[in-house]
Amino acid sequence: MAYGTLAVDTLNSSTGVLATQNGMTGIAKAWVLFDATTSGPTIRNSFNVSSVTKQATGQFQITITTAMTSTNYCVTGSVVNGTTPAVNGAAWLGGSDYSGATAGSQTTTTFYFGTWASPASATNYPYTQVIVHGS
Repeated sequence: MAYGTLAVDTLNSSTGVLATQNGMTGIAKAWVLFDATTSGPTIRNSFNVSSVTKQATGQFQITITTAMTSTNYCVTGSVVNGTTPAVNGAAWLGGSDYSGATAGSQTTTTFYFGTWASPASATNYPYTQVIVHGS
C-alpha cells in the first residue's frame, strides 16, 4: 500500500486549539533559547514562548503564548557559556529563595527559571535553553 503526502496549513482540534501542540502527549509544548547576558534578555529562537523577563541576575520569568492545560507541567533547561559548555553550570526552577517565587508559583502561562554557577552564584549565560513538557 502506498502512502502520499498530506500538506495542511492549519490543524485544529474541535475546540480550535492546535492539535499538534496540545493534542499530543510527550512532545515539547514550549521551548526557548535566549541570551541572558543582554538587558532584554534576547530570545534567539522559541516555540510557544512570548517573552522572557529578567527579574534579577540569573532569574527569569518566562511567559507561554498558548496556555498549558494545568499547572502540572515539567520545565527543564541547560546553559552554555559561549561556545564551550558552562563548567559547573546548572539550572533551577522556582524555590523560596528566588525573588519571592515559591513552590507552586507557576501558572498555566508563566513560570520562573534561574541559572547559576557553582557554588550557588546567580549567573547570566549567553545560551540559556528551557523546554516545557506537559499534557
